[in-house]
Amino acid sequence: MTKEFDLAALLAERGAERYELHARHLNHQLPRMLHTIGFDKVYERAEGAHFWDADGNDYLDMLAGFAVMGLGRHHPVVRKALHDVLDASLADLTRFDCPPLPGLLAERLLSYSPHLDRVFFGNSGTEAVETALKFARYATGRPRILYCTHAFHGLTTGSLSVNGEDGFRKGFAPLLPDTAIPLGDLDALARELRRGDVAALVVEPIQGKGVHEAPPGYLRAAQDLLHRHKALLIADEVQTGLGRTGKFYAFQHEDGVEPDLVCVAKALSGGYVPVGATLGKDWIFQRVYSSMDRVQVHSASFGSNAQAMAAGLAVLSVMENEQIVANAAAVGERLRSRLTELVDRYELLADVRGRGLMIGIEFGRPKSLKLRSRWTMLQTARKGLFAQMVVVPLLQRHRILTQVSGDHLEVIKLIPPLIIDTADADRFVDAFTEVMDDAHNGGGLMWDFGKTLVKQAVAHR
Repeated sequence: MTKEFDLAALLAERGAERYELHARHLNHQLPRMLHTIGFDKVYERAEGAHFWDADGNDYLDMLAGFAVMGLGRHHPVVRKALHDVLDASLADLTRFDCPPLPGLLAERLLSYSPHLDRVFFGNSGTEAVETALKFARYATGRPRILYCTHAFHGLTTGSLSVNGEDGFRKGFAPLLPDTAIPLGDLDALARELRRGDVAALVVEPIQGKGVHEAPPGYLRAAQDLLHRHKALLIADEVQTGLGRTGKFYAFQHEDGVEPDLVCVAKALSGGYVPVGATLGKDWIFQRVYSSMDRVQVHSASFGSNAQAMAAGLAVLSVMENEQIVANAAAVGERLRSRLTELVDRYELLADVRGRGLMIGIEFGRPKSLKLRSRWTMLQTARKGLFAQMVVVPLLQRHRILTQVSGDHLEVIKLIPPLIIDTADADRFVDAFTEVMDDAHNGGGLMWDFGKTLVKQAVAHR
């Protein structure tokens, strides 16, 4: 007899097997890593910027699913929009009609960047970047894309070709013949442009890896250089866009910057339905889709689906009605300023930087002999271990979820939901202060955990 599908019953019956199922059927290293660093929690539910475990303990989310949860989890407006679109029983993805929701979402998105004219909808940030790379190459007739060292634009093969981190690229060659230049180096950009084969420069206005911002004036100067050489500027706003930095787009912090192509994703989903979007100038789309024969020259099977479009429309409505961008700017300023005040207090704390609710906390070599010897021990084993030592007690003792900003970096990146308030910001700073006090006072538990990390690092060399 066929058993009717019951999701609640399935989770009740098999939910406790979550780590075993991952180890057996998915990425076997993920549960291993989580067990090692003590992140093997079981979260029962979530709402807004908070999780709760089975014992009812509250956890503050300062990671937002790597910036996907811009509005936090389960925002009621987005939930209702998805219920509504499902209840409407729309004739979705017929592929041979023009449904209204994609056009409406494109119209709303473009209103935030009036110099752009058209949108392509895919399913993820890496797809948005792949689209921009293809469109730039076709529109200019040139093969080469420039990207910045330490950049992250995705992990599919095309996006990986413009990924500035060797750790992600290793073992996946050959990739596309693109070229890395240092972020902010206009001379390097000009040198590559003189070769005459550059289609575009793709750049994050603030790099996710390390939270490094493009120097003041760089984006505008780079744009002018590119246009003089008939090349394009692609702004990757997958993580920085939709209010993350206190402006709708991070490139808007600099006057006169009008990228030819802009990539967004993550927060546009409302945390529910994967979606990516590539916004561009009309002439670029006109060249790519130059005739009816080329109507499907670039497409995505699930692109523009009704659920994703409804979620995106709901997200933009919430952002306007609840003044999400202004909140990100105000709370981010409070968080960053309070953290900056601690730099002179702790010799292990080197820098605090970023904009809005995208903040990097960097640690550095201390001056005192005792701390320096411990720091050297960690650095010798593996760079980035001290930052992980801070992340773990934030979760274990203070129930705050965050993470390092990249492999082999002594930087913690704060990218919380954009709805956090001043109480949440103060909760993080108070907890961080306690952890740093512990580190500087020789707290045994923290440094003992550091020794465990050293053993793990040495064992996996």
